[in-house]
Amino acid sequence: MIFKRLAGLDIGEPPTYLIEDNIQTANAPTRYPFLWNAARQDMTQWPGISDNGNSLLGLSRNLGEVYGVFAVFHPQKQNEFLKLNRDYLTQNSANFSGLTTVEDLIWKTGPPQWPWQYDRKLASVGNGIYERTTDQGGCADCHGIKKGAFRSPFHSTWATPIIDVGTDRRECEILQRTVKTGVMNGAKVPFADALKPEDTAFNVMATSVIGSIIQHGLGNLSEEDAALLSKNDSTELPPQFDDLKGAFRQPVLQLEGLQGTEANSGKSGCGYESRVMQGIWAAAPYLHNGSVPTLEDLLKPASERPVSFKLGPNYDIEAVGMAAEQTKFDYTLTTTDCSDVASGNSRCGHEFGTSLSDDEKRALLEYLKVL
Repeated sequence: MIFKRLAGLDIGEPPTYLIEDNIQTANAPTRYPFLWNAARQDMTQWPGISDNGNSLLGLSRNLGEVYGVFAVFHPQKQNEFLKLNRDYLTQNSANFSGLTTVEDLIWKTGPPQWPWQYDRKLASVGNGIYERTTDQGGCADCHGIKKGAFRSPFHSTWATPIIDVGTDRRECEILQRTVKTGVMNGAKVPFADALKPEDTAFNVMATSVIGSIIQHGLGNLSEEDAALLSKNDSTELPPQFDDLKGAFRQPVLQLEGLQGTEANSGKSGCGYESRVMQGIWAAAPYLHNGSVPTLEDLLKPASERPVSFKLGPNYDIEAVGMAAEQTKFDYTLTTTDCSDVASGNSRCGHEFGTSLSDDEKRALLEYLKVL
């Protein structure tokens, strides 16, 4: 939705700014990631498309989201000025200072605490199961808290490895889609190629965000520094922008080399983040596309997970996730199996812990309540 809104509503010729051919149905269902760990992740977005962990990288993440939701943003062509050939700020309603303040607040946000009673002794047993290796049904190898890449002297990140565990690949496919670039045709930022007449929506977004941040930052330079930079033929920018080189990295579908069908290979061709599990009890439904209603269901083979379930706020304390009965909304989500792993709603993949005994599963669920 973010990519299509920018490409369809913002970068056409005035006065409408529309490029109707770029407007397509949003059909890559994605479960909104929980907010409380957002700033601490080593990378952001489910496919890990952006480095994370400092104020500049946080700004790039938040600015892209603002462009995709409600900001006024209409870049205009201009002659080369301070390394850019587009004016990204004149028609731009994003509040850079406000976004920085929001990111500072997110750093202070911790996970919600389990509000009900739980069995402490059973949770202690579950802790031991959680710490087992992956092949023994444990979780910590992928989801435990480990130190991520160094990106700031003020904060440390949690490693969030990108792993293909056979889950739905529609989101990665969407990130390959191309659009007409409109007034952004030929737009360029340092350390990236100029946009072509037709390019990926991903590259249009990356160029828009990075260009805006650079232009905003350079606007705060002294007149002397700005004049010096404008005369310098080097493509190098001041060092405070170096982290932007990792702000956007387009994922590549790894379809080659998959053995057999996706249904029995354990791979889908697309890797997603293995996030830390703090507060996981409050993040139902599960998997990146929200195709599994409870953690109890996630510990079952994909073939035994619910084919459909109602969406709503009613909570199942025992199964840890969405209750089967929901009355607030009149909507039932229907999922697909591993024969259609690119449907957007496939419940396939992440078959870890499925071989645990019923008692072990119950203990593990009890521990996941209190993370």
